[in-house]
Amino acid sequence: MSVTAAPAANDAAALQAPCPSAPATTSYASLSPRTRWLLEGPVFGRLLVLAAPNVGEAIARITFIIADAFFVSWLGPEALAGVSVVFPLLIIMQTMTAAGVGAGVSSAVGRALGAGLIDDARRLAGVSVALALAGAALFTALALAGGPALYRIMGLSGGALEAAVIYSAVGFSGCVLIWLQNIFANICRGAGNMLVPATAIVVGELAHLALSPTLIMGWGPFPRMGVAGAGVAFLSAYAVGSLIIGAYLLSPRALARLRLRAIRLDWPHVRDIMSVGLLAAISALLFQMALFIVTGMVGRFGNAAIAGYGAAARLDLLQAPITFAFGSAVIAMVATAVGARDLVRARHAAFAGMTIAAGIGLAFSIVSWNAGSWMAHFTSDPQVSRYGELYLHCLTPIFPILGAGLAAYFACQGLGDIRRPFILSIVRFVIAIGGGWLALALWNDVLGVYLASALASLVFSVAMIAMATQAFRRAA
Repeated sequence: MSVTAAPAANDAAALQAPCPSAPATTSYASLSPRTRWLLEGPVFGRLLVLAAPNVGEAIARITFIIADAFFVSWLGPEALAGVSVVFPLLIIMQTMTAAGVGAGVSSAVGRALGAGLIDDARRLAGVSVALALAGAALFTALALAGGPALYRIMGLSGGALEAAVIYSAVGFSGCVLIWLQNIFANICRGAGNMLVPATAIVVGELAHLALSPTLIMGWGPFPRMGVAGAGVAFLSAYAVGSLIIGAYLLSPRALARLRLRAIRLDWPHVRDIMSVGLLAAISALLFQMALFIVTGMVGRFGNAAIAGYGAAARLDLLQAPITFAFGSAVIAMVATAVGARDLVRARHAAFAGMTIAAGIGLAFSIVSWNAGSWMAHFTSDPQVSRYGELYLHCLTPIFPILGAGLAAYFACQGLGDIRRPFILSIVRFVIAIGGGWLALALWNDVLGVYLASALASLVFSVAMIAMATQAFRRAA
């Protein structure tokens, strides 16, 4: 039986239909204790408790993003420029698997469990792993075949190009680890278990922190591997995380237990996952491709510009994992409530998530206002620093709106409403790339490229907040 048989809100008609009142607590008696916990009690408190382990995970991801650039910067501006071009491609994969296909997994598993369909949730776990293996194979082939030519087009040459090719070859050869960790993690999150994936990711990041400087610089008995060492250390975090979460999912303790014989592409369950996951993955791809293309535009101004923008954009990239700490909790709570037909609770969870994410964004505005201090962590070159500071100042006023917009996007994934957010993702891509190209054509000024990117994110976020507010009010 497919989870589409569960009463999920997957289209505009469902959202506009009269909503049943929240079921009585006794109607949840047949559900697992963890699922009942998501459906009962104060929404705000439940959301904070559910997201608490993810805060540690977010800190680990923040450390991951910053440390990768910090350690590579020891090798000089050319190495930093090369890695700064490849890193967005790896983040594309990270985002597509965690907030794209992974969000579809989490939403489908949550809806199944909310409707009491435990066997369906377990079949979904196996199908999602099969999707991960297929996706990893595709990304590896594309990156190894087309990477070097792409980096030349992006404006790299000499030592920067060599660094990019090496880092890319190592990172994408082992990208199956990225896919597996993020899909495993979202199976757990859909079942309401945030602690196991958060713990695994933190432990994995500790391995990354230990290995990255050791392999890059050749400390102790290890050889000096340079940017190749950064790639190996990058993958080590995902290897550790995959082992820990995978072992849990294979154990009887997992609510959505993974069974090896269920790892296959079963079309009804693929459809359940990809009804949200496909458009979410394309949206994530568009977002990260915009970042990658903007990097190429900035590259017209030289390696110093690429290095400065790459270091500054790390702060921009940090908002996603921190917001996802609460966003993944929102997806689980909303999807479970939708499966149980408690759409009033789904709405409350969505609005609580947007409020928290806006507060997180305010903290980012404070950091970006002191852009010089941020850039000082990565470079002492004044030219590199100037390019980075200029980009951060363009984003300072809008970080809170960006946070609320991301939370609204995650809430819509839990609701099963992904088509309209997908259209907004296209609009954001067009504004960022079209506006940046126009700025180069008319003024040949990097500031215009930066402003186009900021405007694209602002338009997306404001429209996303309005869209989610309307959708949840109709639903509840």
